Amino acid sequence: MSNIDLDKPRYDQSTYTGRAQHFLRLTNPLNVFASDKDLDEAKKIVTEFRRSRRMPPGYDEDKLWEKKYLYDSAFHPDTGEKMFVLGRMSAQAPMNTLITGGMITFYKTTPATVFWQWLNQTFNALVNYTNRSGDAPISTKQLLASYCAACGGALSTALFLNSKVKVSQKKEVKNMPPIFARLVPFAAVCGANFINIPMMRSNELMGGTPVFTPSGERIGESKRAAQLGIMLVCISRTFMALPGMTLTPILTNMATKRGLFNKYPLAVMPFQLVLVGMCVTFATPMCCAFFNQQATISVSKLEPHLQEIIMKKHPDVSEVVFNKGL
Repeated sequence: MSNIDLDKPRYDQSTYTGRAQHFLRLTNPLNVFASDKDLDEAKKIVTEFRRSRRMPPGYDEDKLWEKKYLYDSAFHPDTGEKMFVLGRMSAQAPMNTLITGGMITFYKTTPATVFWQWLNQTFNALVNYTNRSGDAPISTKQLLASYCAACGGALSTALFLNSKVKVSQKKEVKNMPPIFARLVPFAAVCGANFINIPMMRSNELMGGTPVFTPSGERIGESKRAAQLGIMLVCISRTFMALPGMTLTPILTNMATKRGLFNKYPLAVMPFQLVLVGMCVTFATPMCCAFFNQQATISVSKLEPHLQEIIMKKHPDVSEVVFNKGL
């Protein structure tokens, strides 16, 4: 049992391949259907193994890791609390398939744009809050203000871009092809990510996120580490949306031009949902793997008071570790 360390991922997190394997299991959409009984059992198995270092009866290493990934998919790595089901990363694929499909299908009218962008940012806000780094609470007032700012930014971006596309189409501007209108939802999502994520995690920006030595000793809270972690999450989330929200509209536009939906116009909806579902299912873990969830930051880039603590207590430490969130 000495070679099994459940406090670390099963796969090498210093390589992209290892991180991809890790997140493929962590974001497995099937985990979202696990019952509370299954999740509590997984927590019990993991907790007991960490305490006793003994393999549970009827288990082998593969089955133990299966329970560990089920546990990780539902319980917050910092607080240990069971996360709301729709906020878990395992819910990303099924939820984003429906929401992204709606955004790229119903993008022509203002009410539809408002509804789908609002729904998307509401879901994103839920995911961002659920997967926030650290264990500091956020007040209801602060949460509401962050949510309103995030939704406002997304809606403003989408409506502004839609208005520009419509004006160009009315004026018959030749350098503004119809596909641009289909790509407006992606542009809005990109802009909104850089508003939504920092706003929903503003508590970290103001109070800092916990940083630790490589051996696991907590040093304190760092705002600079929080800034770095949030920036990395913004980048991975943008790339996460890229395949489904660009490839799907492009292929749909090509299929429409070739008349594939002339006989069955309603077939465009399932066509897009299937494409989005395939993209999201694989893009979610592959983009989460861009950066190690346990990110590192150089001691020289931390706040002066943290540098002083590390120099006094851990003079040999050059980097500290923190959970960047997802």
